[in-house]
Amino acid sequence: MRLDKYLKVSRIIKRRTVANNACDSAHVKVNGRDAKASYDVKIGDIIEITFGEKTLRVKVTDIKEHTLKNDASSLFEVLEQ
Repeated sequence: MRLDKYLKVSRIIKRRTVANNACDSAHVKVNGRDAKASYDVKIGDIIEITFGEKTLRVKVTDIKEHTLKNDASSLFEVLEQ
C-alpha cells in the first residue's frame, strides 16, 4: 500500500492530500530515510512524521485497505510521541 494511503487509512493524517503534501515536503521518513508518497509500506516499517516541533514515531503492525475508526489504531504501534 502507498505511504500516503496508509497514513490516511490508519488515521495518522486525516486526509490523503495532506499526507501526500507532507511526504513531498520531507516531513515523513520511513526507516530513517525521507520517503515519497508512493513508497510501498511493509509490516515492520518505522514511520517518523514531523508536525512542527513534535515528531511522531510509529511501527507498522498491520496493513488493511479499509478500516473502521475504532480499529485504526490497531494498524500501528506508537514508539515515540
